[in-house]
Amino acid sequence: MLICASATAIGGSRLRQEDFPPRIVEHPSDLIVSKGEPATLNCKAEGRPTPTVEWSKDGERVETDRDNPRSHRMLLPSGSLFFLRIIHGRRSKPDDGSYVCVAKNYLGEAVSRNASLEVAYIRFLDIEDPP
Repeated sequence: MLICASATAIGGSRLRQEDFPPRIVEHPSDLIVSKGEPATLNCKAEGRPTPTVEWSKDGERVETDRDNPRSHRMLLPSGSLFFLRIIHGRRSKPDDGSYVCVAKNYLGEAVSRNASLEVAYIRFLDIEDPP
């Protein structure tokens, strides 16, 4: 008896031979960015059907412009996460953290390596004039 993979049903969808689970082909890299500057965490995934991409920061899902049009974070068509400006204050550091990109389709999901985003700042030291 011959069983064809293209006839197997998974989750209500028909598995086709050309379909394959997501895989990350470009992982994000660590970034150090100045407060108020734009930044991009890159992520690119392959899969068939084309996977959807989401981002998590410190284990929590990242809100982007697709969730809230007023968000300063945008999910680009490539899957990368673009920050219009890095937000960082004394009490609130919403962009500082460890990020992962997650690509999903009906065959599974792929998770990128962690990438840290750190906010650079200049610390002024009190230096006395030499005698």
